[in-house]
Amino acid sequence: MKKSHILGIVVIAIAITVIVSTAGDASSYVTFKEAHEMAEKGKDAKIHVVGQLKKDEQGQVIGIYPSEDKLSFSFMLIDNNGQEQMVSYHEPMPNDFMRSEQVVVIGGYNQNHEFLADKILMKCPSKYQETEVK
Repeated sequence: MKKSHILGIVVIAIAITVIVSTAGDASSYVTFKEAHEMAEKGKDAKIHVVGQLKKDEQGQVIGIYPSEDKLSFSFMLIDNNGQEQMVSYHEPMPNDFMRSEQVVVIGGYNQNHEFLADKILMKCPSKYQETEVK
C-alpha cells in the first residue's frame, strides 16, 4: 500500500472515533416532566430543557432568588408545556439573563428532586432590528 492510502485510512479512523465519542454526549430538548421521568429511571445523561423565565402581568421577570454572596442563584423556569420548575445554578447570574427570550438549562435532577443546571444558554432579544427604508 502507498503511504497516502495508509494516511487516508488513519484520518478516516480518527474521524469515526471523534463522531462516535461525541454522539454519546448529545441530547435532545425535553420537558421537565420527561426530565424527571428520565432521572427516576436512573439516566445520568445531561438533560436539555428549554423554557421562558416566569413573568408577571406587566412582563417583569419574577421568581429569581440570588444567594447572599451572589455566586449562585435559583430561578423559576416555565417549559414549553407550561410546567414551572425551580432551577438552581451554582454560578453567578449571566449578563442579560433577565432580558433573555428563551433559556436552555443543561443539567439534571438531584436526590431531592431539584433541577440543578450545569450550564445555561440564553436567546436574547436581537440588538439589531431591521428597519424599513422608505
